[in-house]
Amino acid sequence: MSWKTLDDMDLAGQRVLTRVDINVPVENGRVTDATRIERIVPTINDILARGGKPMLIAHFGRPKGKVVLDMSLRVVLAALREALGRSVRLIETLEGAENLTEEARAADVLLLENIRFYPGEEKNDPDFARRLAGLGDIYCNDAFSTAHRAHASTTGIAQHLPSCAGRLMQAELTALEAALGRPKRPVVAVVGGAKVSTKLDLLGNLVEKVDNLVIGGGMANTFLAAQGLSVGTSLCEHEMAGTAREIMGKAAAAGCEIILPADIVVAGEFAANAPHEVLAVHLCPDDAMILDAGPTSVKRLARVFDDAKTLIWNGPLGAFELEPFDAATNAAARHAAELSKAGQLVSVAGGGDTVAALNKAGAGDDFTYISTAGGAFLEWMEGKDLPGVAALKITAA
Repeated sequence: MSWKTLDDMDLAGQRVLTRVDINVPVENGRVTDATRIERIVPTINDILARGGKPMLIAHFGRPKGKVVLDMSLRVVLAALREALGRSVRLIETLEGAENLTEEARAADVLLLENIRFYPGEEKNDPDFARRLAGLGDIYCNDAFSTAHRAHASTTGIAQHLPSCAGRLMQAELTALEAALGRPKRPVVAVVGGAKVSTKLDLLGNLVEKVDNLVIGGGMANTFLAAQGLSVGTSLCEHEMAGTAREIMGKAAAAGCEIILPADIVVAGEFAANAPHEVLAVHLCPDDAMILDAGPTSVKRLARVFDDAKTLIWNGPLGAFELEPFDAATNAAARHAAELSKAGQLVSVAGGGDTVAALNKAGAGDDFTYISTAGGAFLEWMEGKDLPGVAALKITAA
């Protein structure tokens, strides 16, 4: 581990600039899902317990360097106060943060207004980063979900202050290191979703690092078509057939087995409870679409999971939004969850659709780790260096 955690820092009497991700969904002025807020609570409580004064730095939406009142962090204050059980005060300007009032000093936690209101944030302007750093004594990054962005508040500040990972960032990095850095083998990866073209780097990296690569969803159709099989009217990137064959060749050379559906669930339309049937993978009718993997495929996945020690999951196996085409995803997810709960499997999952699918299956709580990060999780799986993580390794002092 080449980055520091809160355990390595003396926080007593220190101002701790804490980058968090509380970019939560809001409707009619109320937070509708406080998950991201709840997940930063351990870090804030730890800083306070160690005698530090946290000033939270966060973004909300994409105001593009301008003040947009509808994107003020004021909307999250009530949810933040409730989650923390502490007094939280919004600091509306950098000038206000540099010259705190007595009321602000008395608050347990300070929240700086939307950092993306400032053009210097996304430009990673050195002067802006230096000014931000002047607001604190220590920098703590607890926003893995923004670690793929080289912004002033994710990388720039770390050049000027002693820096560390917060508890959420620490948990993310530890889980991902266990899954891809030094995993227990065999390692199996499940990659689903609509398009091969959006996950080329991911697939190319995984075939060299895992023992089994399960491909599902619309992506599987492209690989099936690349093998000369008919996929009817299914979602399929036929133009990516050559790329799919290259990936299969790369996997074979690396000793990675690619697992595709052996049987399929087909229907005439993309709709919930549409008339459907289970067929062998080579029997897809020309006028039907593949919407899920079949029961034989699920049984095979269960055996693969049984033999595995580590599982990485990104993307559903079928049209999980529609019943009954969520069956393969649900069954596979529940089996992985059972193995994880029993201590037989280390399971790490991430990505928006993935989290939704696992929660819909009732399996999310029993996975070893569920990442709420989207782009950062994918880029890590692709083998890319994340600027926000790299900055913690080259921190000032």
